[in-house]
Amino acid sequence: MENSHYKTTTLILTKLAYPDNFTDANMSSSRTQTIRLLMFVGFFLVFSALTTTVYGGGGRNQTFRWNDEQLKIQRVRGLLKKINKPAVKTIQSSDGDIMDCVETHLQPAFDHHLLKGQKPLEPPERPKGHNHSESTSEVSQLWMDAGESCPDGTIPIRRTTEADVLRANSISAFARKIRRGVCRDTMSTGHEHAVAFVNGNQYYGAKASINVWEPSVTDPYEFSLSQLWVISGSFGNDLNTIEAGWQVSPVLYGDRHPRLFTYWTTDAYQTTGCYNLLCSGFVQINNKIAIGAAISPRSSYSGQQFDIGIMVWKDPRHGHWWLEFGYGFLVGYWPSFLFTHLQKHASMVQFGGEIVNSRSTGSHTLTQMGSGHFASEGFGKASYFRNLQVVDWDNSLIPMNNLHFMADHPNCYDIRAGKNNAWGNYFYYGGPGRNYRCP
Repeated sequence: MENSHYKTTTLILTKLAYPDNFTDANMSSSRTQTIRLLMFVGFFLVFSALTTTVYGGGGRNQTFRWNDEQLKIQRVRGLLKKINKPAVKTIQSSDGDIMDCVETHLQPAFDHHLLKGQKPLEPPERPKGHNHSESTSEVSQLWMDAGESCPDGTIPIRRTTEADVLRANSISAFARKIRRGVCRDTMSTGHEHAVAFVNGNQYYGAKASINVWEPSVTDPYEFSLSQLWVISGSFGNDLNTIEAGWQVSPVLYGDRHPRLFTYWTTDAYQTTGCYNLLCSGFVQINNKIAIGAAISPRSSYSGQQFDIGIMVWKDPRHGHWWLEFGYGFLVGYWPSFLFTHLQKHASMVQFGGEIVNSRSTGSHTLTQMGSGHFASEGFGKASYFRNLQVVDWDNSLIPMNNLHFMADHPNCYDIRAGKNNAWGNYFYYGGPGRNYRCP
């Protein structure tokens, strides 16, 4: 079959070259050039035909797929070149992470056109009433266990790998939350929450201590997190949020460790913002804390409990939103120009847990929230938030009035509030996901 196709093609081309007599020996020079061109085309057609015969229609598809993969890898490497900055020192973490100590002025935030050529700001005054010695337990990060740290004038940045990017559904989806990251009502499709919130006033920050656990996340494209949200705008396309806490996210980090994270958006998670330092946005100033690094140790059921302090507040002088982690570590800030509504103040503050329920098995997910146990089990068994406060117009931390509580799927994850002198406003929250009451 291959030989007959070759002969037929050769005959057609030869006739094209000699329309009157294809055995004529006295061809002109121009005719000779034409023949050579046609024979080259013929050879190409024969080669293509043979290739099709050998590989079938799938040969071309395989070539296209190979080209698509090559293009994708090129785009991934271009993104990595943008994210991963030159390091003056590299630290290997026991969990496999690599921490690059990057000069502060070279971090991704300073790729932003409004920050180019600038240096990080000096630390602002903390809110009045702030006490950073409230910890009941010492919490650090795994990469610090070896006793190494980044030099002054640098910050630790978790190195992003090709595998990190390729785990995402697409390059554009890498380092971004899908929409519905804020609990608006009980119809937040795919995202489920157990939260406390305040609204109806002007807020300039929030603070809480958050119990750290290692919840089971059973689907690689789901996550479980515990965080605070500082929110402004409507719940349409203009939603502004600043978020910080801990999360377990296999797709983002490639493991199931609880990690310190941050997030921001100005358009309801559509095109702006990102996790951690994975785009131009958050400006880090601290050389001892790595955003995106694993937190250690973690709480254990009926055992010792560990929590972290998170505070976000708006600096009255420059208007930027600052982050404190742990009990005294000033991490950095989100420049005010990133936002629209949050340039002024927040209109809502939320605290609590969130999971993604993909229903990949056709049933509710088994992904846990918090400790994986319901709020009714209490201290040492259920996860908690304690000492909930907001920052007012006078840059003062104050307790909250009119605190609301909501669990949008209470048979799967619930919440229970309390108040006392030691913990102020607090709540227990969480759950196991699928169970006999949550099919």
